Amino acid sequence: MIAKKIDENSVALIPEESDDLFTLRRVIRNRDRIVGDTTRVVKQDKDFARPDRGERIKIRVALDVEKISIDDVVDRLKVQGIIAESDNESVSKGSHHSLTLKIGEPITLIKKSWSDIENKLIFEKRDASSFLLVAIDTTDCGIGRLTGTHLNLMPNMYSGASGKRYKSKFNIEDFFKDIQSAMTSTIRERDEIIIFGPGETKKRLGNFLSELPSIKGHGIRVIDGIDSSGEDGIYTFIKSETMRQALTKSKIAKVSSILDEIMLMVNKKINKFTMGFEETSRANEAGAVQSLVFSDKIFEDHEEEKIITFLNQAEGKGVEVYAVDPTTDVGLRVSSLGGIISLLRFALTS
Repeated sequence: MIAKKIDENSVALIPEESDDLFTLRRVIRNRDRIVGDTTRVVKQDKDFARPDRGERIKIRVALDVEKISIDDVVDRLKVQGIIAESDNESVSKGSHHSLTLKIGEPITLIKKSWSDIENKLIFEKRDASSFLLVAIDTTDCGIGRLTGTHLNLMPNMYSGASGKRYKSKFNIEDFFKDIQSAMTSTIRERDEIIIFGPGETKKRLGNFLSELPSIKGHGIRVIDGIDSSGEDGIYTFIKSETMRQALTKSKIAKVSSILDEIMLMVNKKINKFTMGFEETSRANEAGAVQSLVFSDKIFEDHEEEKIITFLNQAEGKGVEVYAVDPTTDVGLRVSSLGGIISLLRFALTS
């Protein structure tokens, strides 16, 4: 999450992954004020305008929050409230409206006062690493941007090298230029570029990119151990031990390690873990939870406000809390285990 303090009460925010939207759900309260862009149907007084129709226009509003909830779509947060201010005279103050908060869209959050846990959630330095993953072979290339545990995939790119009519004319550098162009459209300032795939094409691409002025500001790493390319190569890398070794300090590597440690304890019948909300809640009350991971699945089976209160209480006790989403394998695994798991400092007696 990109966060910049404007004054004592106001913070400008840009969520960058689903985890950030979960964080905002835990921070935004009733009677807070949110400033953001939205759309609203405004009736037109023009000649010949149909009286039962209006025009949907983009407006900027300040909304006094009455209700906030996680949308059915994981990467959205719905905020309902009363319009306090608007940049359009046709939109009356005091009317009800809703804002949909999405990844990449800026808002300003204004509070009368910020609690310690809210400041911690927004401003404490967390893993902010992000990676542009490139899985390449001579025939195809997959590109995905990984932020936290959120993966955004681009459509596969194909070189045409396997087609008969390209055999005498194919130039790998033309393919590299197409890849570089696609990368430019999605890469961000702090992204590190990770290149992998079968054969030597990955090294050639790495050398090619390292000579480009537009890429030189980014770290480039070429990694062995992944023998597939394209979209399949991206998914193979994310689930691999190679990923954990290469991105050792990243959020996805940490969450993967927690999952693997719990699975090892299950096999060895060591009771220093929990699965499911009730079990994890009891462990947290006993002060036993060291770290926990949750997915959006938990909100399907339990009251949303109860979960938010629990997560904030756990974080207030010093528990490491990680949110994951279903765009990567770790999110799907956590969902299959009840939507929430935890590692314990000590085993609980039954």
